[in-house]
Amino acid sequence: MNWIYHGESPIATNHANSEIETEVDLNVQDDMFEMLHEAMGIPNMGETDDPPSDAPQVGPNQTTSHFLKLLEGAQLPLYPGCKRFTALSFIVRMMHNKVLHGWSDKSFTGLLKNLASAFPEGVLLPKSYYEARKITKDLGFTYQTWDACRNNCMLFRNDDINLDECKVCKKSRWEDKKDSTADVGTSKSKKKAVKQVRYFPLKPRLKRLFMSSKTAKLMRWHAEERENDGVFRHPADSMAWKDFDTKNSDFSNEIRNVRLGLASDGFNPFRTMNIVHSTWPVIVFPYNLPPSLCMKQPFLFLSLLIDGPKGPGDKIDVYLQPLIEELLELWERGVETWDASSNEMFTLHASLLWTINDFPAYANLSGWSTKGQYACPCCNSEIDSCWLSNGKKHSYGGHRRWLPNGHRFRKDGKNFNAKLEFRAKPNPLSGVDLLRQIESEGIVTEYKREDLLTRKRKLAAVEVDAHGKKKRKPHNWKKKSIFFELPYWKHNLIRHNLDVMHIEKNVCDNVLWTILGDAKSKDNLNSRRDLQEMNIKNHLHLKIDESGKPKAPDAEFEMKNNGKDLFLNVIHEYRAPDGHASNISRRVRLQDRTMGGLKSHDCHILVQELIPLAIRKSLPKNVVEVLIDLGNFFKQLC
Repeated sequence: MNWIYHGESPIATNHANSEIETEVDLNVQDDMFEMLHEAMGIPNMGETDDPPSDAPQVGPNQTTSHFLKLLEGAQLPLYPGCKRFTALSFIVRMMHNKVLHGWSDKSFTGLLKNLASAFPEGVLLPKSYYEARKITKDLGFTYQTWDACRNNCMLFRNDDINLDECKVCKKSRWEDKKDSTADVGTSKSKKKAVKQVRYFPLKPRLKRLFMSSKTAKLMRWHAEERENDGVFRHPADSMAWKDFDTKNSDFSNEIRNVRLGLASDGFNPFRTMNIVHSTWPVIVFPYNLPPSLCMKQPFLFLSLLIDGPKGPGDKIDVYLQPLIEELLELWERGVETWDASSNEMFTLHASLLWTINDFPAYANLSGWSTKGQYACPCCNSEIDSCWLSNGKKHSYGGHRRWLPNGHRFRKDGKNFNAKLEFRAKPNPLSGVDLLRQIESEGIVTEYKREDLLTRKRKLAAVEVDAHGKKKRKPHNWKKKSIFFELPYWKHNLIRHNLDVMHIEKNVCDNVLWTILGDAKSKDNLNSRRDLQEMNIKNHLHLKIDESGKPKAPDAEFEMKNNGKDLFLNVIHEYRAPDGHASNISRRVRLQDRTMGGLKSHDCHILVQELIPLAIRKSLPKNVVEVLIDLGNFFKQLC
C-alpha cells in the first residue's frame, strides 16, 4: 500500500503524484479540489464547526468561504505561464522531498531562497520553511501527534498531556538518548517519547468530499443512481445496509449521510524483512460512492498511524479512542457542511457499518480471541473442537454443520472424523446477545483506566481447579470492544468482516505446499500420528521401516516428480492479459520443483483459475474434483 505524505509525517510513497505531473486547469476550482482529495485528503485542523440550524443556508458559511479563499490563492500558477505546477503543489512536492531525504529546516530555507532567485519574476514561493509550513497548515495538511505508553496503556493527551509516567503501569513516558552533538566529556540528554501515535481527524475530510460539485453528486450515488434489481454490486445492496436503514430511519432519510468502513492491519515499513517491525495504520473509507471509487486510494482516509516496533494487540482500543469520540459526535450532533452541488449548508452525520480485517486482526478489533478451543466467533461457545496431542494445536471438526442439509460431505465420515454429521448449524448471536454475554461474564475493556487496573488485579489472582490448573472459560472473550461505545453498533447486522484476499492467500499457500510436498506442508509426521490416534485414514498411518524409523506412506494428494513438472510447466507458460495478473511464471522454480514469493493477487488468480486447470493430469480425479470445487467456491464468493 502506498502512503501519501501528510505535513511532516514520515510517510512516503514510491510513485510521484500523477495530479502534480499532469497539467492543472487553473480556471476550474473543482479540479483543484479533486487534486486535494486524491493527493492529500487531510483535514484543516484550525477550523471550527458552526452550530447546526433548522433551515438550510444557501451558499457556504464563513468557515468554508475562508477556506475557499485560501485555496483560490494556492491554486495560482507557480509563476506566470507555468502549467505543470501550482504554488501549492510545488510546496507540497518540496516538503515531501524534505522528509524523504532528511533535509534540515535551515537547508530547506536556503533552497527556497535559491529557487526564488533562479525562477522568473512573480514566482509564488514562501521565503522560509516556517512560511511553507504556515501555508500547508492553514489549508489543513497537518495532523495531531500524541505520546503513548510503552505498554499501550494510555495516550498522553487532554488532561494527561504533561504526565511523565503512565498512570496504569507506572512506566516512564520517555527514553534517554545521548545527543551526538554534545561536547566530549559532557552528557546531554534529550526527552524523547518511547512511542507515539498520529491522528488525522475525520470530520474535515468528510466535509471536503462535498466541496467539489462532482464528488458531492457521487456521494448520493447509492440512493439516486444505484440499480436496485436484487444483484449484489455495492454494499448498499446488502442486508446489513438495508437493516441499518430500517433501524435508523432518521439517519437514512438524509441520503448524504455517510456510511463508513474501517480496516486495520500491521505492516513492515522497511524494505528489508530482517527488521522485525509492525506499524499499524487504521484506514476509514466512505461507501456512498460508486463501487468503482469507494475502495480506491483517493478515498481511503488514513485515520491513525500507530508506531512500532510491536503492534498494539488487544490494546488497539487505546489508540482508537479519538476516532470513536469523533464518530460519536458525527452520529449524535453532526457537522455543518457545504454541498457544492446544491449550494447549501446541511448537517452531515456519519456511521460506521463494519470493519474489514484478516483473522488475527479480527481478534484485536472484536475482542473475541481467534485462537484456542473457541476460535470461531460465529460458533461462539457451541464450537466443536479437539486437541491434537502431537501437532500441539486445536482441530475444528464440526465445520460440516454449516453445509446444506443434503450435501454429500455430511454423510462422508471416512474422509473427515469417522462420524456422520446431521446436526444443524449453530445460530450466530446478535450484537445485543454478544454484549449481554460480555457483561454477564464480567469482561472489561482494554482502554478505560479503571478497567485496566481491575484487569491487573484479576490476573494476580487466577482461579484454579482441584488439580491446580487454570479454569478453562466457556468462551474466548478477552475484552469488551471499544466499538460498543457507538450506540448503534450492537444493533448492526454485521460488525466485523474478513478480508477474502488474506484467506485466499493462506489457502493457496497451504494447497501448494501440500500438493508439491514442500517442507512447509501440514502433512508431516505429527499430523500422521494424530490421524492414527483419531483412528481415521488408515492408509496414511505411519509405518516402521527396516531401520526402525517411522515412515509416512505416499499420499494421493501429493504429486510425483513427473506430476510436479507437468503442473509447474503449465504455470510457467501462463501468460495473462495486460492488467489481469502479474507475471506469475517468475514465481516458479522448475529446478527445485516449487513456487515461492507469491503475492495476494497471485494467489487469487492461482486458486480461481490456474490450479483447477494445471492439476488435471498431475493428481487423481477425486483430489482434482475437490480443488476445482474450492476454486469455484472462491469464484462465487468474489
